[in-house]
Amino acid sequence: MVKNVPTTQKLFFKLVAFLFGGLLTIHSYGQNRKDLSPIQYVNPLIGTAISNTESAKIHSEAGSELKGQTFPAVGVPHGMTHWTPQTRATERKCLSPYYYEETRIQGFRGSHWMSGSCTQDYGSVTIMPMSGTLKTDVVARASAFDHKHEKATPAYYSVKLDDYQITAELTGTSHAGFLRFTYAQEQEAYLIIEPNSDEGEGYVEIDAEKNEISGYNPVHRIYQGWGKPAGFSGYFVAVFDHPFAEYGSWQQQDSLQPGVRTAKGTQSPVGAYVRFASEKNLVVQVKIGHSFTSLEAARKNLNAQIKGWNFEGIKQQSERAWNSALSKIQVKGSSEKDKIMFYTALYHTKIIPRIFSDADGTYPGFADDEKVYTTSGYDYYEDFSLWDTYRAVHPLLTLLEPKRTSDMVNSLLRKAEQGSWLPIFPCWNSYTAAMIGDHALSMIGDAYIKNIEGFDAQLAYEVMRKNAFEANTDIADYKEGKGRRAMDSYLKYGYIPLEDSVPDAFHKREQVSRTLEYAYDDFVLAQVAKKLGKEQDYQQLIQRAANYKHVFDTSTGYVRGRYADGRWIENFDPFALRASFITEGSPYQYTWYVPHDVAGLIQVMGGKEKFINRLDTLFEKRYYWHGNEPGHQTAYLYAYAGIPWKTQQRVRDIIREEYSSESGGLSGNEDSGQMSAWLVFSMAGFYPVCPGMPYYVLGSPMFDTITLTGPAGRKFTIQARKQSDTNRYIQSAKLNNKPFTRSYLLHEEIANGGQLVLEMGSKPNPAWGNSTADLPPSMGMGE
Repeated sequence: MVKNVPTTQKLFFKLVAFLFGGLLTIHSYGQNRKDLSPIQYVNPLIGTAISNTESAKIHSEAGSELKGQTFPAVGVPHGMTHWTPQTRATERKCLSPYYYEETRIQGFRGSHWMSGSCTQDYGSVTIMPMSGTLKTDVVARASAFDHKHEKATPAYYSVKLDDYQITAELTGTSHAGFLRFTYAQEQEAYLIIEPNSDEGEGYVEIDAEKNEISGYNPVHRIYQGWGKPAGFSGYFVAVFDHPFAEYGSWQQQDSLQPGVRTAKGTQSPVGAYVRFASEKNLVVQVKIGHSFTSLEAARKNLNAQIKGWNFEGIKQQSERAWNSALSKIQVKGSSEKDKIMFYTALYHTKIIPRIFSDADGTYPGFADDEKVYTTSGYDYYEDFSLWDTYRAVHPLLTLLEPKRTSDMVNSLLRKAEQGSWLPIFPCWNSYTAAMIGDHALSMIGDAYIKNIEGFDAQLAYEVMRKNAFEANTDIADYKEGKGRRAMDSYLKYGYIPLEDSVPDAFHKREQVSRTLEYAYDDFVLAQVAKKLGKEQDYQQLIQRAANYKHVFDTSTGYVRGRYADGRWIENFDPFALRASFITEGSPYQYTWYVPHDVAGLIQVMGGKEKFINRLDTLFEKRYYWHGNEPGHQTAYLYAYAGIPWKTQQRVRDIIREEYSSESGGLSGNEDSGQMSAWLVFSMAGFYPVCPGMPYYVLGSPMFDTITLTGPAGRKFTIQARKQSDTNRYIQSAKLNNKPFTRSYLLHEEIANGGQLVLEMGSKPNPAWGNSTADLPPSMGMGE
């Protein structure tokens, strides 16, 4: 122990403890700051509390949008199941299983929550230890806890349950969880396990001879086909390292059935309980396998991934998996808080989509296909929140993990084969029609344009083309979510008129936003057609990519709802949030959604001066809403008008205003990683404004050095000399020791490895990157 520490040093240490309390910090691992690995900068509690940003306060209306809706997910990147403390017994829409403000823990959940979403959990199971009196009611059994005694990392979570004096610890693999409970008191030691069936259809079975509890809960659809069986269940097999001194089940909470080994719900909660022989500091371990295919598959997954009872070994294995994934981007310089923000954001991008296939490659068929399939050389993925993630999550994966991207493309192609249409927003292994657009085209097209290998490009084009050229005339199929919504109108008018209310969708109406997003998707498919030599399709699609002009009212300078006869909607307010023809925003915010033809947008808006002035007004009058995705590209559009220094200015402002290292440090729903993917790209200094085109617009790097490592080991390094919040402006640049004046990077320049050196300064340099002749190729609509 060090004694006689000077007062100033004591104050410094107290400050460090305050700033990094509860995070993965020096104290957490007993290492010096220089030795920290990426996982130690991750704080999984960021986004679990009410947002403290101005954007959320100004723009968000629904309570869920005031939270990041994340959860402290424990396991490995893109795992089938992530474990989390449960503060809410919920399989209700828009309710995360964990909220930072809540003070009691109800159990520990093997969750399939789509991180940062307004969906709902499915196929999950909860385990809760307790001592003294057995309680099965989810509220009555909950224990108080203190965040001071809580530790959260991507690979490990621990907390002290104050009511029971039990320490709970969690770790896991992609298909299995490992839990350890230490009962400090010499009292009756119980544990309950409960399948969280939203329809009360769960099942549990106790095998006392094997120290095993297994079960399942059938999954039900949401959005299209709400409440219908999804055709699969969440299966689990839990094995304990202690024999059961007593066991039983229940079919109504607190209606115990001692010695009864099975329980099956019929619109009621079910569960199982066990008691262990009492002893002080009793340590009970449980490992639990998961599957969406069968109980036997869950058992196989468990046996394949956790062979013994080495909790620390599995924890270290998970840590290695996270460090391997997070180390693909290494940063130096800047503050510890910035590194926490950066690596936590990178962690959040690696939860969804989830691996859906078992360890041996088996998985249940998509949608109504009741067959069990087996993959060949790839993992099968599910839960593609594509309206959100096509923007930056998937481009980030494409850049850093092309093999995983290829697997995800193959997963989408299998869904198209099994369900007959390429899904638009596939979740719960079903079609959903949950959001607008057709962004599987963007995700697949971006991968193809950036030369990702390992999937059938011709098959990919065929299924994408069907979505883009055909309206689904099978009404039953259409209502199930197959095919673009309002496709008849879009093909007939070149836009979706207000008369078409788009009734067979979760998001109804929103005609202008749909038109804008279909125009972008058509542009991406046009690039694929061009690369494949399908000239006729290319010409049709590139013409349709200009359909955004049909909903742009040049008399007002904004996108606007329009009737079939060409009339514009009256009583138009461009600043009105939740306009019926706009998706989750205002016409002003959606006016900037033309990522594929910014030059055309500048033209219809009346030229560069008006374009720039209106962008300035958007930010200066605080109309910009970062807490929702449609505007995530907007700050980067200044570069297209020849003033990239304003992009550098605005991006830095957004980072400082909309993100922090606190639990309320996200300005809106995380939305399956998109809110964080924007931050990862933007702190690294570049952003994919138009996925489907192989370039990234430069911003203002937040670190002195950023090194990206590709799959072949090739490294691309960005050095931002003298960067700071004050020195945010690029003065000059060199790429591989040659003068560099472009305001964007090509994908191949990063993928091939190299070095970009940026000289940063405190004042804008209008002479750097101002040449419109150097703008990205999408500016000319594919010229």
